[in-house]
Amino acid sequence: MNLVKDTTELYRKALELLKERKVELTDIAELVMFLQQSYIEDLTLAICLENVNAVLKKREVQNAIITGIQLDILAEENKLIQPLQDIIAEDEGLYGIDEIMALSIVNVYGSIGLTNFGYIDKVKPGILKRLNSHVPGEIHTFLDDIVGAIAAAAASRLAHSDPTKSDITQ
Repeated sequence: MNLVKDTTELYRKALELLKERKVELTDIAELVMFLQQSYIEDLTLAICLENVNAVLKKREVQNAIITGIQLDILAEENKLIQPLQDIIAEDEGLYGIDEIMALSIVNVYGSIGLTNFGYIDKVKPGILKRLNSHVPGEIHTFLDDIVGAIAAAAASRLAHSDPTKSDITQ
């Protein structure tokens, strides 16, 4: 019995779940562009997408995506115990576990990821606005934070690799 899942299998499953939840990688890349376009000259969506894909190759990220989306799905199906069912279904502000899971993604790329995540979580641009709109029958309590964290991590990865910056103080 193999106790460790293959990263390729986890990567494929994470991508499949994002697609099922109507989150395209270009949606996440647009968030990266939003975060970094003022800091990196000639930034393109393709470069942002490349960094999103690099983040998605990390096992910690794959685990967070799979776990968070599964919890959202279970909440949509009303299959969680009370009071957890209501807390997740209502995206209760004091719950915070969704943000903690997202921080496991952000921490992969250092402290700039934390500030990027806090900012993007507050302003909720692009796909984050849709995921956080609380449409009846759709629960994205974990997914909105996970998507924001992936974008924040990709933006941080990009900032750390920008050759035009000798001192990253963004």
